[in-house]
Amino acid sequence: MARAGLTPERLTRAGAELADEVGFDQVTVSVLARRFDVKVASLYSHVRSSQDLKTRIALLALEELADRAAEALAGRAGKDALTALADVYRDYAREHPGRYAAAQLRLDPETAAASAGVRHARMTRALLRGYELTEPDQTHAVRLLGSVFHGYVSLELGGGFSHSAPDTEETWTRVLDALDALLRNWPAP
Repeated sequence: MARAGLTPERLTRAGAELADEVGFDQVTVSVLARRFDVKVASLYSHVRSSQDLKTRIALLALEELADRAAEALAGRAGKDALTALADVYRDYAREHPGRYAAAQLRLDPETAAASAGVRHARMTRALLRGYELTEPDQTHAVRLLGSVFHGYVSLELGGGFSHSAPDTEETWTRVLDALDALLRNWPAP
């Protein structure tokens, strides 16, 4: 019989907390079983494997990020929306580094299509309509924004900017100014 109180949702949340504490790569079913002081086998009635657990954490992280982004973007357009979206990603990564890493997990096509990742893309495309971008430029711009946000956040979390001036807040603001200028003046093909 499964231990009372253990559910896939509870294990996913505990796995997400663990990811924030020790790093997403370190999350396994066996580590989680130790946290609950249960045998590993008892968790397999709730999650199929460590990969299944990681996928569940990734889906949770994508959902949390999408909820934050939707709230931040409500009623905003142009640079205000761009800044709000960028700050959501940066703040989430700082608050939940393991979950942020989980959100980068490559999902199989079916799982990805059913995930909140689709909401992320829709919100980004809605933001880009304020810059009057159409396809295929919207797709190019979605990829650009994702690359810049993720690249900056990853370098910052890894300490890549900690040994030089100016302050990372100043650079972040300048990066967003530059992105706004680029999106307003998107180059013709």
